[in-house]
Amino acid sequence: MRILTFLTFVLLLTHQSVSLSRPQCHSCEQTSCDCSRQDLTTVPAAPSQLITELDLSFNRLQSIQKNDFVAFASLNLLGIFTLSLPPHMDRLEAAVFKNVNFPQFYNFPALFFLQPILSVLRRVSVLNCKMFLIPCESSAEYLKLEYLDISDNLLSDQLLSEMMCDGKGVFWSLQTINVSRNHLHFINSQLFTKLPKLKNIDLSGNAFRSMPETCSWPPSLQFLNLSSTHLTEVTTCLPVSLHILDLSGNSLTVFNIELPFLTDLYISGNKIGSLPDSRLYPRLTFLSIQNNDIQAFSGNNLNDYNNLKSLEAAADKYDCSCDFVAFMTSDRMNHRVTFRDEFKSYVCDSPDTVRGKSAADARLSVFECHTALALSLLCLGILAVFLLVVGLCHKFSVVWYMKMTWAWLKAKRKPKLKKGKLEYDAFVSYSEMDSGWVEAHLVAELEQAEPPLRLCLHKRDFVPGGWILDNIMDAIEKSHRTLFVLSQHFVSSEWCKYELDYTHFRLFDQNDDTVVLILLEPIDKKTIPKKFCKLRRVMNSRTYLEWPDDDDQIPGFWQSLRTAIKRPETDNRNTLQAFDMDF
Repeated sequence: MRILTFLTFVLLLTHQSVSLSRPQCHSCEQTSCDCSRQDLTTVPAAPSQLITELDLSFNRLQSIQKNDFVAFASLNLLGIFTLSLPPHMDRLEAAVFKNVNFPQFYNFPALFFLQPILSVLRRVSVLNCKMFLIPCESSAEYLKLEYLDISDNLLSDQLLSEMMCDGKGVFWSLQTINVSRNHLHFINSQLFTKLPKLKNIDLSGNAFRSMPETCSWPPSLQFLNLSSTHLTEVTTCLPVSLHILDLSGNSLTVFNIELPFLTDLYISGNKIGSLPDSRLYPRLTFLSIQNNDIQAFSGNNLNDYNNLKSLEAAADKYDCSCDFVAFMTSDRMNHRVTFRDEFKSYVCDSPDTVRGKSAADARLSVFECHTALALSLLCLGILAVFLLVVGLCHKFSVVWYMKMTWAWLKAKRKPKLKKGKLEYDAFVSYSEMDSGWVEAHLVAELEQAEPPLRLCLHKRDFVPGGWILDNIMDAIEKSHRTLFVLSQHFVSSEWCKYELDYTHFRLFDQNDDTVVLILLEPIDKKTIPKKFCKLRRVMNSRTYLEWPDDDDQIPGFWQSLRTAIKRPETDNRNTLQAFDMDF
């Protein structure tokens, strides 16, 4: 007796078996049948009751058909010890053991009946049978074996080496071997080097984590499955003869190994950020690269693959740019490469407006589709606004006013000079174009008179190298009066404007009578620029002296000017004698 969790045991005969009626097993109890030593040639029919135990030992079965055990669905104990097989079993081609629990499987105690036919078996599958060893001696018996599937078992690296006789040469006819989902940790290609007909190797589901830098494989190898083996990188260990390679379900970030004969590449479920270099795979016809870190690709990228016909690239990390969305919604329908996964499986991760939507359903704005142009226009707009602000600041002297306000605030914190300590009687503000009149008439008349008045002239009294605004402020602060020589040249001078502005600040701040205006020539109100608004205000609110055309009135002009400039002896305010004129 041997314990089974579930058994599927298939023996395929190349000759056509004669249909025989199914014999009955008469030694059955409620849940068991003892059919041993009854000279049975076929598997008996299942009785009506639920059978969990069946013993077929010491019989001579002529055939075991595919569906013989279907009726024994609840079977968990089967005895096939010393089961005799007829001589014609040399035509047996395949044996499949699935979900069978064979204690001491490596000794084959339950398979002695197969020993005579091991040399003729072509296909053997031992699936999920908790097998951990096939001795080298047994492996040597499989002379015609072409297909061996021992997946989902307990094979380790050492025990696999034992099964392969340390690579010395067994399984001479083997074309396909499946050792997936075992307990392997090292890729030992030397075990397969001397298998001259080997084409397919499945090592998936093992925990390799890495691969050697170099390997030696049989030149006939065309298919290699290394999926779900925890690999983080690949090396030139991969055989160049490969036609099909499966590296899906690993942690690869790049794949750049040259494989000139590769036609099918499976690298889904990795961390690869771009399509592999097409020059490394000139014969590639199918590419599966789903669920990687690829953000976008285009028709031109696919055109780089000269022979690519099919693609699987579904993922949820795509950057749905306008070019990518356009390609996915329309261009790919006419592309020579066929997409084998659904359109809706290409999901956008950016921009935020379409995150979570499929690329086929994404709708982008004009700004998103023409980002470079939009940014260029935005930059031009910002530049235009900046230039406009700079122009306005220049036009309205904003920077000057800010500097002057700061300077005025700084001057306001300075100790105010007492009138008795003022250095000048008057600071003269005039245009350079009027300097001839100032020097020939004004200076000569006031500074050479008795008593002489001391005037501050920027050409003569400003500190060389100093900031002109500081010179203006110091001159005004050190002068008893500020004398403005008004003319058309004056209203055209920027510096005269600044001197007037600062004096206007001082006038309102200190609330004193420090301004004396001289109208050197008539000024049309319409000709005064708008930036001289303070001049308009001062002339409309204060009296001023006008340079007379009549020579007889000139002495009276100078007398009135000296009176206006003269420092008072008491705190009583002197009245400026002048002509009133509404402007």
